[in-house]
Amino acid sequence: MEQRFALSDRPIDPAQERRRLSDPRAGGYAAFEGWVRDHDGGRAVVGLDYHVYPELALREGERVIAEAHERFDILRARCLHRHGELAIGDLAVWVGVSAAHRDAAFAACRYVIDQVKDRVPIWKRERYTEGTSLWINCQRTGEEETHEANAR
Repeated sequence: MEQRFALSDRPIDPAQERRRLSDPRAGGYAAFEGWVRDHDGGRAVVGLDYHVYPELALREGERVIAEAHERFDILRARCLHRHGELAIGDLAVWVGVSAAHRDAAFAACRYVIDQVKDRVPIWKRERYTEGTSLWINCQRTGEEETHEANAR
């Protein structure tokens, strides 16, 4: 069976991923791209690091995709999530869904990204302009750290 949830330490190519969802029965396609932004919570962000528990993340990510297939009338779905150090503007997560009709594609795409962010063990450390950083996983979970190396 094809891997439908994947982790990558390399840039994601949305066009290549979209082609993997092609199906002659598909009349609709929906995608979501999550990018690294330069701010969060009123603070200037200079970059972030994603850390992951690979075995559990892959298993839970596949479970999310399987659930999307059970809940929505879709043909194919795929999600890729980056890990490692990312810069402002980098594509951090991509979700794509093909279906016979657009409503199912949109709903399943939203379901996948929401569940991945909520359940898959991927943590991000935001690095701020003042040289501090904070670990985040769906909610703020750590104490702020100060590192000279973070002020890049």
